Amino acid sequence: GRTWTAPEKVLREGEWLWRVTWHDGICYGAAYDASQRSTPAAKEAAKLTTPAEPGPAEWKLKLYKSTDGVKYDLVAHLDVPGHPNETTLRFLPDGRMLAMVRREGGSTLGWLGTSPAPYTKWTWHETDMRFGGPNFIVLSDGKLWAVTRKYKPKVETVLARMDEKSVAPVLTFPSGGDTSYAGIVDHDGLLWVSYYSTHEGKTSIYLAKVRLPKQ
Repeated sequence: GRTWTAPEKVLREGEWLWRVTWHDGICYGAAYDASQRSTPAAKEAAKLTTPAEPGPAEWKLKLYKSTDGVKYDLVAHLDVPGHPNETTLRFLPDGRMLAMVRREGGSTLGWLGTSPAPYTKWTWHETDMRFGGPNFIVLSDGKLWAVTRKYKPKVETVLARMDEKSVAPVLTFPSGGDTSYAGIVDHDGLLWVSYYSTHEGKTSIYLAKVRLPKQ
């Protein structure tokens, strides 16, 4: 781990490939344009250097795929309104892709979407919860569990039951302030969850072990 190749740029300037998921030898990831978060002047400058593209007009969210993790091909524009950005993709037992999308505009409520291969036609549902740093896992029995920041009545990181249309918190981790962005692993009958939080006065990373209910 001491000798590394030179970094290689993937995608276009300003595009954030937030997280990738491998499936049958192909990695998939959703990217959003980070320049959309910048100042009005930066946005105007981006217009001069970035050619127009088809697809949703605001905060373009695009699905990419790659066989080597370096060269990516566009699969589809994900037509999600309300400033979509951080997106986690997983695969259901029947091969469909499930997306969990954070939104910063409109109602700001998170969206869930599903699509069969080749992942170009999507069905979307708005949840009743705002997401932050969303992540979820598909267990061997097909059950879905998510970890995300919730915002009301206060900001905390929560574990939530999830299906294709909804996310329902069931457990709150010790957390607060700037928090979430979990890693999740199913190991030896326990859900291992890493996340960061600032509730103890400084930013720290925490590790939790959760025994899931049998039903």
